[in-house]
This record gives sequence, C-alpha cells and structure tokens, in this order.
Amino acid sequence: MNPLLQVRQHGQQLWLDNLSRTLLNDGHLARLIAEDGIAGVTTNPAIFHKAIADGRYYEDDLDALRQQPMDAEGRYEALVIPDVRRACDLLLPLHEDSHGDAGYVSLEVAPALAHDADATVAAGLRLSATVDRPNLLIKVPATAAGVEVVERLIGAGVGVNVTLMFSLAHVDAVAEAYVRGLERLRRAGGELAPLMSVASLFLSRVDTLIDKQLEETGGEALALRGRTAVAMARLAYQRYRERFHGAGFEALRAAGARPQYLLWASTGTKNPAYSDLLYVEPLIGAETVNTLPDTTLAALRDHGRIAATLEAETGAASAHYAALRALGIDLDAAGERLQREGLAQFEQAFAALLELAA
Repeated sequence: MNPLLQVRQHGQQLWLDNLSRTLLNDGHLARLIAEDGIAGVTTNPAIFHKAIADGRYYEDDLDALRQQPMDAEGRYEALVIPDVRRACDLLLPLHEDSHGDAGYVSLEVAPALAHDADATVAAGLRLSATVDRPNLLIKVPATAAGVEVVERLIGAGVGVNVTLMFSLAHVDAVAEAYVRGLERLRRAGGELAPLMSVASLFLSRVDTLIDKQLEETGGEALALRGRTAVAMARLAYQRYRERFHGAGFEALRAAGARPQYLLWASTGTKNPAYSDLLYVEPLIGAETVNTLPDTTLAALRDHGRIAATLEAETGAASAHYAALRALGIDLDAAGERLQREGLAQFEQAFAALLELAA
C-alpha cells in the first residue's frame, strides 16, 4: 500500500506544506488529495513568495491589480485568496465526510502584527470573512499576544492554526488558550462542534539549535544530538492525551468540542547526516497532523516505514530532557529564541512578498 495512505490508518493526517496556482491549475493538488490522501494544506509568507515569484499563472492578474487603487498587501491578498478558496473547495468533500475533522487550509495573518493582539484579531476576523469557507484556519503565531488571540478567535468561533511553537511551554500556553476560548464560546451560546484548531510544533529547527549547543559542550553530550525534537514531540503528545482525554475536558467534549490537534511542522530534515524522515516515521499517532514539504512527502511515499510510533519510548524522551537540563541547556529559552528568529524570517519573507506585489 502507498505509505501515505497507511499513515491515515494510524489516525494521523498528512497535510501539504505548499500551495501555488501551479499546483491548482495543473491538477497536482487534486491528485495528491485523491491518490495520496492529503488531508489539508498549510501556507506561509515564504511559500506564497516562492509561488508568485516562480509561478507562471500570476503575472496577468498582478499586472491588472497594479492598475487598481490598492496597496501592496491588498494586491497580495487579491492574488492568494482565490487560491486559498480553490484549495478549500478541493478539500471540502473530505471536510464534510470527516464531520470537520480534516480538509483544512491555513492562511496566515501578516507577521508584523505578531505582538499586537487587537490588530491580529481584527485581521483574523477579516480574512475569515473574506475567504468565507468553513474549512479555513487562520494562522496565528504563538507569541504572548498570539496566545491571547487564540482565545479570542476561538471564542468568536474562528478556527485557528497556531504557528511558531518551539517548546513544551508554548504547547501548554496555546492549549490552555484554546480551552479558554472554547469556554468563552460556550458561554456565548456558540456551537463548539464545527470548530477546529491545530497547534503547530516546529521540529527541525529545534534540533539545529540544540545540536549546536551540544557540539559546543562536546564529550558525552555529542550522543544526544538529533534527538531533541522527536523527544519534545513525544512529550507534547503525552500532555495532549492527558489534557484532552482527561476529566478536565469532559464537559467541553460533551458540548461538542474537539481536541486541539498537535501538528508537526518544519519536518524537512536539515542535517544531511540524519534520516530524511526523522520527523515523520517516529511521530505517527492518532489525532495528529504532519505537514510535509514536497521533498519530504516524496520521500515518505518512496521509502516510508509506517507504524504507530508516537507513544513509543516516552521514558527515553523524558530521560533525554533530563540529560539536557543536567547539561544546563534551557529548552524554554531555546524555544523563545527560535520563535523570535522564525518570526523575523516570516517578516522578511512577507516584506519580499509585498515588494513583488508593489
């Protein structure tokens, strides 16, 4: 069987970390959904910059938009929102068949708003209304302001993909905000059942940073390289199971709420010494999502070994974290640094995107 379809048998969804008019117009996204079971799409400013800069289907529309009285951000949105709608429409049958469990497309708010909760909420509500599809997720960074935004958007009945999470502290803060948002929505008399949220935990960048710190330490610490991100994901999943399948979530579940699924992001292996499926094969488990760039998706299809692996070796994951702490490595501080760096990269990509649309 196609390994991509086998993954779904273990309760995990595979989403494509890419979207472009080429994928849509050439029928490639439709084939990925029909033949490989792709169950969602994620986007970010870098993805759209590449799509518009390299794609052959944007030039005429962009030239026409430049004749309109709008700013660069307005032109960018006018270019990509139709693509987001088309992707939502392709995934809508899956969304309906799964009763809202799958079939989502994510669209990110402008990264410059990451520390402004009010502006991010306003942008999220506006984008949600503009796209006007039930299977859209508004992508919000897990900054301190973003955590507030999660509660407020969920409380308004808007689905959210929380991005730029790099630590267990981020996992806890985001999940707690999601629960508060559900409680806010329930108090307001809103429907909980249609609402979906995912929490995107970035993996490869964590290993890149922690490996560097381990190499600076040297000696026995070198044996810990390449294991931190998978350990983090497994520990995050333990917390997910305790939080969303424990007594504390029972009342919300009875009211129709679904858990906030963990999503594995940044899953393309950056260190060529490691397996190209390092952030895929060890992290297959129920009620999770793995969003894959094209090369990782192709590798999984070609030689993926599929098994329910996510809940294996959780004791080893805890021991790994203890070993890092004993070496003086602060994983929460590392997560904050990586979030700042990731946000800066998204801001740069968004600025370049606006230059294209100017």
